[in-house]
Amino acid sequence: METKRTDKDLLVKGVKKIAIAVACMFVGPTLFYVAFSNQEKPLYIPLLILAGALCITAIVLAFKGLNTIMDSMFNKK
Repeated sequence: METKRTDKDLLVKGVKKIAIAVACMFVGPTLFYVAFSNQEKPLYIPLLILAGALCITAIVLAFKGLNTIMDSMFNKK
């Protein structure tokens, strides 16, 4: 009989993705706030694009990280 165990390497990869996603979840909205409070500055549009990209990255990495963690727990490869 085979015992089911968590794949620790895969779990660490998933936790790293979640950690990066959490960082992006704080930095992205902060950059949105900074961009919208300085609309007359020349870096308004690039900062707005960067903030949007970080927010989208946070969402994608959160889903990928959760998926990786679930795969490590349920031995799906």
